[in-house]
Amino acid sequence: MNNERYARQLILPEIGPEGQKRLAKASVLIVGLGGLGAPVATYLAGAGVGRIGLCDPDTVSLSNLQRQTLYTEAETGLPKTDCARKRLAAMSAHTVLDTYPLGLQPENAREIIRQYDIVTDCCDNFATRYLIDEACAAEGKPWVYGSIGAFGGQLAVMNGSRQLRYTSLYPDRDALAAKPAASAGVLGAVPGVVGALQANEAIKMICGFGDTLDGRLFTIDLKTLETNIFEF
Repeated sequence: MNNERYARQLILPEIGPEGQKRLAKASVLIVGLGGLGAPVATYLAGAGVGRIGLCDPDTVSLSNLQRQTLYTEAETGLPKTDCARKRLAAMSAHTVLDTYPLGLQPENAREIIRQYDIVTDCCDNFATRYLIDEACAAEGKPWVYGSIGAFGGQLAVMNGSRQLRYTSLYPDRDALAAKPAASAGVLGAVPGVVGALQANEAIKMICGFGDTLDGRLFTIDLKTLETNIFEF
């Protein structure tokens, strides 16, 4: 472990050398490498998470760049998994980076998810979230839910110690899963804030400090800076 590389978090009593070792041994799967996935991947790699899975079937488009900070204009049209791996490898040479350019599908979800300690949901559609929920419940894995729109966002920890699931929060699976992927407007800073909070939840779970959002929904409105936490 390079102490200088992680010096500013090693001095935190909540992390310290033992927490840094836990981060180095941990594995996190990121489903979706867009607005949320970019800050989640950046902060987890920066923190020293030892293995990160990058799962997204999409390519970089020009309209992504307003909020998806892993990519450049020169990478337009290239697979997000390849571009993200290149950028993250330059940031954290000791992090193992797995790529899943076909995305998460019913046929591969459990096989992929069982390889990781924690899953972070950074996708943009209900169908994939219900798939994550089902696969994580079957494999006994906690996951960090995140969702954004316009000026607001929300996140929660699912399938944690309280065993509460996405279906506990949103039981209308058939109706919601039939909806298309989100295409509404969003301020670029919104996924940055929510994604950073998702990474924070994952780091807390890995290192074992603080109060996580296990079975609790956090919401934030960046226009008013109003926040709320709801039990579900």
